[in-house]
Amino acid sequence: MEQKYIPKSSLKAWLAKVKDGGKQIYAPVTEGGKTSFRRVKSVDDISMEHVQTAQSAKGVAFPRTEKLFSYAMQPGGVALQDYDSANIPHTVVFGLHPCDAAAFKPLSGIFGWDTGDKPFGERMQRVTLVSLSCSKCDELCFCTSVDGSPGSAVGSDILLTAVGSEGYLVEIVTDRGRALTEPHAALFEAAPDVNKEELLAHVPVRFSVGAVERSLAGAFESDVWKQQSARCLGCGACAFVCPACACFDIQENPKGSASGDRIRCWDSCGFSLFTLHTSGHNPRSVQSQRWRQRLLHKFSYMPRRLSVRGCTGCGRCSRACPVDMNLWEHLSELENLKN
Repeated sequence: MEQKYIPKSSLKAWLAKVKDGGKQIYAPVTEGGKTSFRRVKSVDDISMEHVQTAQSAKGVAFPRTEKLFSYAMQPGGVALQDYDSANIPHTVVFGLHPCDAAAFKPLSGIFGWDTGDKPFGERMQRVTLVSLSCSKCDELCFCTSVDGSPGSAVGSDILLTAVGSEGYLVEIVTDRGRALTEPHAALFEAAPDVNKEELLAHVPVRFSVGAVERSLAGAFESDVWKQQSARCLGCGACAFVCPACACFDIQENPKGSASGDRIRCWDSCGFSLFTLHTSGHNPRSVQSQRWRQRLLHKFSYMPRRLSVRGCTGCGRCSRACPVDMNLWEHLSELENLKN
């Protein structure tokens, strides 16, 4: 891993040169008191003072809605227009925190398992992740409880860490990161002699993730799911802000009777219709079963099948929940569960 330093005065110049070179920049922007990822028109719009964005950055590779293919009836058959990757832009995602960068690993595991997902794979080939270490946190952050860190470089192509108020330590992690910095080498300086850990937020370990996973192995029929989900509304807010959730639905968008599109859109295992069968039977007919599915999927099924957890400790689900369900508190309860 190569280390450099960039003064704050040169950071915007670097990003402007990247943007002028033909790459779009997707970064945190604050509007109406809320900070979310947007395609930026000017690097002056980028926010770097937030604890966490409202939404994650996963939409750059897994959009909320996307067209998979189009169809049109023709004499003698149906004409299909397959997914077109030619117009996918090269994108630099700037300013995401390590928990967001790390989430692209479970997403890649889901969409790359068995038969690879073409839209996701094509988008990821055109994405460079420039992350920003966390110098502050809040009571809902728990990355250190799921083997993360406020300064982890996992998943990032470049990781920036603020050194005082004048500049950033730059850790160049991958070839994509080098390709983004080498053409503008004059803007970077030699890395300072600093202790990176002293520059990071202190995120306390809230629970033992190993103990949680051991407890879950025998908890399928536990009453804990009813207790924890008693106030869950099934609104899906937690899934829609999560950087690692990948549930989707596929719908038809007909344009009359002769043509249309097939659309993929975000979904949630917390919705009552998610597993409803055509027969009317629903194997997860009550909210406690859907809550159980959410936690088992992230902390049991994914680790066993994909060797990666479906949670990076960003805390967004707890921030977005309208009834104040705190995920790390629920996981702490599962850690001490007696099966």
